[in-house]
Amino acid sequence: MSPRSASVNEELRRRSRERLLQATVELVAERGYEATTLGDIADRAGTARGLVSYYFPGKRQLLQSAVHRLMHLTLAEALEREPRTEDGRERLARAVDAVLGLARDEPLLMRTHMAGILQAEGFVQCPEQQRLAELLRDTVTRYGSADVDTDYPLLRALLMGAVVAVLLPGAPMPAARLRAELFQRYGLDRELGFPPDGGPPGPAIPPSG
Repeated sequence: MSPRSASVNEELRRRSRERLLQATVELVAERGYEATTLGDIADRAGTARGLVSYYFPGKRQLLQSAVHRLMHLTLAEALEREPRTEDGRERLARAVDAVLGLARDEPLLMRTHMAGILQAEGFVQCPEQQRLAELLRDTVTRYGSADVDTDYPLLRALLMGAVVAVLLPGAPMPAARLRAELFQRYGLDRELGFPPDGGPPGPAIPPSG
């Protein structure tokens, strides 16, 4: 039997990594972070335990990469959802709705993710985070930003803040209100995007002043 080519080996490694990331989001969403072990993740992914340590330095870094992958896939799906559009304002509205939708659909997972970012490990730079950043930067560019290097981090910070506000234990803010605030901030019509709850676009905010 001839040895596998480099491209085949690379594809196998990619698939193994993807399975680990998918297993992580599934298990943490089901059991919580503390109750999920690296062995559990390897078993769910159908891979050897040693592969987890090969790809990721620890469980917290693995979780961040897994959630960034989920966010990237969710955002990509929202941006390409029918009817497809190249309109920058519509795409920005869809991005906002996609992130708020994740906070609604995966509260335990997203709360754990945000808590990890705020702890000592900080923000993990990984391929999944880079793909998510590319999508958000492209969205800001299509929206018409004249300074993407400034406006992209601001959008990221506003979206992270909205997720924290939705999930804040004991004092959550309604997602519809946060959506309205973000839409007002970017001058987006309420009818744009796909409201996370599938219902009306949410309340209008009267202009200040």
